[in-house]
Amino acid sequence: MSLPAPEVLQATILNTLATSAQGEIVDSREIVINGEKMSSAEQQAVVKGVLDSLWSKEMVEYSQITTTTYSLTPEGEGIAKDGSQEYRVWSVLKGKGEPTSIPDVQKLVGADIAKVGQAQGFKNKLIAKEGAGLVRLVEGVEDTTATQLRVVLEKGDHEAAIIKELQKRKLITPKKHIHYSVKKGPHFATEVKQLETDLTADMIANGSWKDASFKQYNFAAAGQPTEGGALHPLLKVREEFRQIFFDMGFTEMPTNRFVESAFWNFDAMFVPQQHPAREMQDTFYVASPAKSARPDEEYYERVKKTHEVGGYGSIGYRAPFSREESEKLLLRTHTTAVSTDMLYQIANQPGGFKPAKMFSIDRVFRNETADATHLAEFHQVEGVVADYDITLGDLIGFMKAFYEKTGNHKLRFKPAYNPYTEPSMEVFSWHEGLQKWIEIANSGVFRPEMLEPMGLPKGVRVLGWGMSLERPTMIKYAIQDIRTLVGHKTDLAQVKVRPAVRLEKGDE
Repeated sequence: MSLPAPEVLQATILNTLATSAQGEIVDSREIVINGEKMSSAEQQAVVKGVLDSLWSKEMVEYSQITTTTYSLTPEGEGIAKDGSQEYRVWSVLKGKGEPTSIPDVQKLVGADIAKVGQAQGFKNKLIAKEGAGLVRLVEGVEDTTATQLRVVLEKGDHEAAIIKELQKRKLITPKKHIHYSVKKGPHFATEVKQLETDLTADMIANGSWKDASFKQYNFAAAGQPTEGGALHPLLKVREEFRQIFFDMGFTEMPTNRFVESAFWNFDAMFVPQQHPAREMQDTFYVASPAKSARPDEEYYERVKKTHEVGGYGSIGYRAPFSREESEKLLLRTHTTAVSTDMLYQIANQPGGFKPAKMFSIDRVFRNETADATHLAEFHQVEGVVADYDITLGDLIGFMKAFYEKTGNHKLRFKPAYNPYTEPSMEVFSWHEGLQKWIEIANSGVFRPEMLEPMGLPKGVRVLGWGMSLERPTMIKYAIQDIRTLVGHKTDLAQVKVRPAVRLEKGDE
């Protein structure tokens, strides 16, 4: 089987139509190229492509003709060759009074043939049961099934009722064939003229448009489907959290500063410069520029003194404090760096300190190896409350009110340690699906060593809590591997179809 070049087939079709007395090709399978008829399905597919091209130029008109032929299954081929199962069973039996046992029939023709032949023989009244064996009911038998299959093998078809019965027995299988009838079109010609698709300025200038033939525009053709944007699941859950904070009277902090100085990310929060989290294996440091801008010098000196010798009821860390370490630039490891800067601003705003409730939701960066539950980049959700004489009980109350709005009604609080909060608590929630307590947040009361160097009054306390955005999103959407939520393994089709969440429904 060979497939001709479209140009050769195109010329053959046009010349055949031109020389035909009826101006028609009744059956495209009769088209001959290099002495071979275009009868196979693959060859007719090439014919269809050429006809579509000629039809678009209105040179031909064509219609599709679908026919069905039948071929024998392997079982059908065996029957056409050796006879049907019922005939072969009948042929080994004797007349009435001389029954042949069923085990003997199976030995003579085989168990499978005996089983099918016995059923068909009973149905066609060729055999009968006598005692424990089988006998013939008739002496002369025409093997109708084998005869019918030989007709199908030769002609590819038979009467509708016979075809239905043979298909039911799975002795034949249908195969559809597509071919075409072709007629001359309104612009028929034996040579294909190139149609122009655009009217250009050059064509107008030189006048060639007058002799040009233009391809018709199909104004009824469907255009390319438009695709609207889709919110990523993280953004859907993020928006739910934002609305909860707004409902509770919080304002949103500006978090558009991914690169922070070590001073705001660590020092101002009273994290010692010798803390292991500040090492390269936990933090992404920036090579260029090498240094950050300096904070207010008086504030810097107060922070430095608190680290080295203490103050505000603390003895400090009793370790050297390096300006070079403070000026290093890094990708922020938590959004608390933003909270620290905001607390310094409200401590030194015109008119003095005023109570505030602030939140932020944005990206942070940790130098971690990616796996099913960790990424080097993730989102942190953080809430901060600053007011006079508030306590750990107020923090627990705030968190209970917040998490009830997210559907988490069963909470537990466990003591923890953070360098910048005392007391500190981890927050656990009961997960109905997993049937266990899972950690959902970290929290605490910011230390005086962090707050008072900023200039906040002594009676002011600051409560804070934070959690990731990815974990609740994975729970809500039943995602097992964080790398399928964020990153190159994300299924964009799933991003488009994932529904919005209603956090008040909880985790059920």
